[in-house]
Amino acid sequence: MDFVSIRIITGDVARLVAFYERALGVRADWATEDFAELRPAGATLAIAGTRTVPLFAPGSARPADNHSVITEFLVADVDRVHRDLSGFVTEFVTEPTTMPWGNRSLLLRDPDGNLVNFFTPVTPAAVEKFAGRGSARPVTPAHDRSR
Repeated sequence: MDFVSIRIITGDVARLVAFYERALGVRADWATEDFAELRPAGATLAIAGTRTVPLFAPGSARPADNHSVITEFLVADVDRVHRDLSGFVTEFVTEPTTMPWGNRSLLLRDPDGNLVNFFTPVTPAAVEKFAGRGSARPVTPAHDRSR
C-alpha cells in the first residue's frame, strides 16, 4: 500500500490553491475547476471543491470544518519560512518553537482554518529520524523566488 495524498475539501478551490501555491512555492496541476494537486517534494496535497463530495458520499466531508488534522511540511529552515510568510499568512498559531520531540515548528492556519505545520528537525535524534526523507529544501514562497 502506498500513501498517495491528503485532500482538503473547500468551498473556494481557487483561493485555497493560491494560498498553497504561494506558501509552498510550487504550482498546482489543475484537473478541473473543482480539483487541483500540488506536489512539493515527497507528497501530494489535493484540493477539491464541495461539488466533488457527492461523488464519494453526500455529506461525508464539510469544508472549513477540520479540528483534528495538521498537514506538515519538512523544511530546511523553519525560521526562514516564518520570515518569508510573515505579511502573507493571516493567522500564525505559534511562532517557531522547539518541540519536546526535537522539531522546531511553525504552526499556522490556511484560509479555511486548517492547521499547517512547517518544521525543521533540530535535535540529533530528530535530525537522524528525518535523514534521507524528502529534500528538506527551503520553501521559497512563489512571490519570493528571487532569493
